[in-house]
Amino acid sequence: MDTHSVDLPRLIAIIAEEVLAASRRPAVPCACHSVHEDCCPTRLRGVLDAGAVRLGLHAPGGAPDGVSGLIDHTLLKPDATRQELETLCREAAEFKFATVCVNPAWVALCAEQLRHTSVKVCTVVGFPLGATTADVKNYETRRVIFDGAREVDMVINIGALKSGDVRTVERDIEAVTQPCREAGVVSKVIIETAFLTDDEKVTACTLAKAAGADFVKTSTGFGPGGATVADVALMRRVVGAEMGVKAAGGVRDLDGLKAMVAAGATRVGASAGVKIVQQSLGGGTAPQAPGRAPIVKSAY
Repeated sequence: MDTHSVDLPRLIAIIAEEVLAASRRPAVPCACHSVHEDCCPTRLRGVLDAGAVRLGLHAPGGAPDGVSGLIDHTLLKPDATRQELETLCREAAEFKFATVCVNPAWVALCAEQLRHTSVKVCTVVGFPLGATTADVKNYETRRVIFDGAREVDMVINIGALKSGDVRTVERDIEAVTQPCREAGVVSKVIIETAFLTDDEKVTACTLAKAAGADFVKTSTGFGPGGATVADVALMRRVVGAEMGVKAAGGVRDLDGLKAMVAAGATRVGASAGVKIVQQSLGGGTAPQAPGRAPIVKSAY
């Protein structure tokens, strides 16, 4: 195979397989409405409250807890301290965020802190560059699952993608999605859109879908740019309604979250989650627990 040109026949075959597989999936009625399960108003309420104006009927990731349930409350700066991570977990439990998203070294701590809550622990693999080998990403995935992660955001091999080596990228993604499937853990594929052309974004999303990922995600927050409405809309068009789309990097207020949801995002990664929820409730500042220092977060 020429690794300097995109393997178009392979991509076409992948797309065809996905279309056929989608057509064979049976419609599952929900108990309350006897229609497709994802059309139930209760399941969609969080996305609607966040400002969505258009929805795919089978788009996963609706937030029963409103705006907070759309957010991965994120702290990925390299110098984050234990105290900051504990504060992050307290905030997540208080505001009922979907997850806390933290570096692998903190997964076990956060899993213990959130053990009696509905908040899950999300972590990152091959982060932030994606430039490690598939077997290392596979081990890292298995280790963070052992430590208590219930969602894993992996960074693709960006250089391989830009070289047109789609087989390497496919193996890279599957090294993470396979152990996630085996453990019942959600997998998200970060494609780092700011480095990619639109054609490369389409290729990356197609490969993530073929590898069985649950989400595609825009950015690490450490690259040259973060999430944009145009990229979220493109990613949603490529993956269809069956996968989640996570917007991350630069979503700092409620208007930004609403724009991403309207474009097709079903999850948002943000370090400004508390501020966003407060804005959704009409502004104001939530009471601070005694001795609770504010977190100084990265620009994620």
